[in-house]
Amino acid sequence: MGPLKPNLIELIVGLITFSVVFATLAKVLLPRINRTLAEREEATAGTLERAEVVQREAQRVRTEYQAELSAARHEASQIRQAAHEEGLALLAAVRSEGQKVREETVAAATVQLEADRVIAEAELREHVLGLATELAGRIIGEPLTDVDRARAVADEFFAEAEAELEAEADNKG
Repeated sequence: MGPLKPNLIELIVGLITFSVVFATLAKVLLPRINRTLAEREEATAGTLERAEVVQREAQRVRTEYQAELSAARHEASQIRQAAHEEGLALLAAVRSEGQKVREETVAAATVQLEADRVIAEAELREHVLGLATELAGRIIGEPLTDVDRARAVADEFFAEAEAELEAEADNKG
């Protein structure tokens, strides 16, 4: 016997055993294997489909988020611009009001200063007139009682002094 001439009984037993093992595999194990492979394929395909759906949903949500974010940035920019313009308007109004108050204060102060100057000048004239009259009376040696005449002389003197001051100011200016 040799490899080229096998033993017939061994060959038959080998073929029967092979057929039994093959039939068992074909009837029992192969359907289970095919079913498991099909389940895995289905799970894999389902997972891929779900992943694609989730990815499309995520892309849609991302697009919406980007649009909302862009709109929010645009709105924030408009709010900033409006606040800036409102601030500039408010600042201009405050400056205008301050300028108005300053001008009113300067005008009132100018009027008050002019009134104070007139009052001081009148008081000073009266005081100078009294001193001049008293001094003139001491020089003459008798008291001067003609107050109206002394006032006229003093007014004439002050008018001449004022005219000289104005002429000097015109020559300088």
